[in-house]
Amino acid sequence: MRLSRFFVDAPLSLGDHELPEAQAHYISRVLRMNEGDAVQLFDGSGQEFRASLLEVGKKRVVVQVTETFAGQVESPLQIHLGQGLSRGERMDWAIQKATELGVNEITPIFSDRCEVRLKDERADKRLQHWRQVAISACEQCGRSRVPVIHPPQLLADWLKQAEADLKLVLHPVAEPLVSHAKPGSLAFLIGPEGGLTDGEVETAQGAGFHSARLGPRVLRTETAPVVALAVAQQLWGDF
Repeated sequence: MRLSRFFVDAPLSLGDHELPEAQAHYISRVLRMNEGDAVQLFDGSGQEFRASLLEVGKKRVVVQVTETFAGQVESPLQIHLGQGLSRGERMDWAIQKATELGVNEITPIFSDRCEVRLKDERADKRLQHWRQVAISACEQCGRSRVPVIHPPQLLADWLKQAEADLKLVLHPVAEPLVSHAKPGSLAFLIGPEGGLTDGEVETAQGAGFHSARLGPRVLRTETAPVVALAVAQQLWGDF
């Protein structure tokens, strides 16, 4: 039977550990688990930890870690996704599926046609929310490392900083992904709901990005990363 699996944002080791209050509430009130039940934990280090519940309360859960072992192996293809900001669930979907498909880093991108504006406290809340989306995706899919979700950046700033063996910007008029040689690392730029402007594509190309297409149909902003990452993993990763 598959064990319930939880991310703990603190280093784990053999012995007793108190879980955060939010997890304690979920374990005790939602899952209604009891003392003695087994769980599996991970802390983002690449290791997995088997544990049993020693104490279960509404706000306090203590576990005893009894075993540690190597977690799921990451894809050999290192991927940094620059994802144009979209509204609400579309951005959540893109981050969730990109995490399931093995992305290592995600940077939300402000571009000309981006309809989302985030400032100060709201931006911080969205960043924490996106990080939790990635954590939940890791808990579900079995990944032992959580991708880095960077704070949103202007497109021009990200283009200057993005480093990879192969840098691609999705564009409907371009060569297919298969035309490129196998890279060890990959940077993908995907536009927002309205797409990237021709000027932005040209700027990306000036920063060393190659145009690439996924097929004859124009994909939605939340669909494009799913398809792009799946194809990249099939060509050069672990699919």
